[in-house]
Amino acid sequence: MKRLPETGAGGRVFAEMEPDATVEPARRRRGLDLTSVRSAYGRYANFYDLVFGALFEPGRLAAVRSTNTRHGQRILEVGVGTGLSLPSYRADARVVGIDVSPEMLRLAHERVASEALGHVEALHEMDAQEMSFADDSFDAVVAMYTVSVVPDLERMFAEMRRVCVPGGDIVVVNHFATGGFLTGLVEGVMSPLSSLIGFQPDLREQAVVALADIEVQETRKISIIGNRKLIRFRNEHPTG
Repeated sequence: MKRLPETGAGGRVFAEMEPDATVEPARRRRGLDLTSVRSAYGRYANFYDLVFGALFEPGRLAAVRSTNTRHGQRILEVGVGTGLSLPSYRADARVVGIDVSPEMLRLAHERVASEALGHVEALHEMDAQEMSFADDSFDAVVAMYTVSVVPDLERMFAEMRRVCVPGGDIVVVNHFATGGFLTGLVEGVMSPLSSLIGFQPDLREQAVVALADIEVQETRKISIIGNRKLIRFRNEHPTG
């Protein structure tokens, strides 16, 4: 039985769970690979903002506010997509975005140009599992609705830890499996379709915490609908 950290208003508590029941499905990712992800989000690109813009806006705002807290920060956004979050960063930030979908990135570039977002330093087509940035390149790293998409979460978190400065924040916002009967049925039915839809619908929060392998500073719900949460990690390994 493994004990994984969770946080709340009352401070840190610990929840017990069988690791194989949550971590192994997240590690295997049920057929997700870069080819299937690129294909799915190439299909989604032209209507992504219409379908997910307002729906995911609370999570995007929460992630930016939790991450972009100081003057002059250099921030990496993993899975920047069409750039919906980019206008929300402070003007004195330096934001770099990466994504594997060229179709989504094309729209992000258009957004940066049309809205004159001077704080966006660069947008790159890049695999989050194998980044080309030097160690300690960013003051903070944020991944919004991305951990369900990346095929190898352990590699992604290893890369995010590597490129983030020691002590920096790594912030994740995502939908997690609810554990409810009806929603669990839907998530279970959709799960074998992960390679087609381009994400894992039944990803559990505890699995993400375990695979991240760094200290959790905060967890909180960011929507009254569904099970969307923000998890803020500190880029320091726990001692002991």
